[in-house]
Amino acid sequence: MNRDDAAALVERYLEAFNAGDTAAMLALLDEGVEHHVNQGGVRRGHAAFSGFCAHMAACYSEQLRDIVVMTSADGSRAAAEFTVHGAYLKTDNGLPEARGQRYVLPAGTFFSLRDGRITRIATAYNLNDWIAQVSA
Repeated sequence: MNRDDAAALVERYLEAFNAGDTAAMLALLDEGVEHHVNQGGVRRGHAAFSGFCAHMAACYSEQLRDIVVMTSADGSRAAAEFTVHGAYLKTDNGLPEARGQRYVLPAGTFFSLRDGRITRIATAYNLNDWIAQVSA
């Protein structure tokens, strides 16, 4: 995979995220995808990823803006930096109570890519910043 193809793959994934289209996201993932969740464990495979997306859609409404995609020279890895604009809809496990609070949070995701598919997704953001925003 070259750099342009890698960037296009990540851009399609992020477009599907913004559209709330889990099926389109899954179509871009390797069957054995590893999803490393910020402050959490690793989910493996389509079923685990799909379940995570359903949970997130119930608790949050998010749009990614100001997206910048970067790729390695060989196209095997990529990263995206963006700003998350969201609303906290339903109280999530052990987190502050949801009351529709809005938040704006810088974040990034790292990707591993192989054979035109995403094999690893690792997202990072400052959880303490998010908690402070929804607790205010």
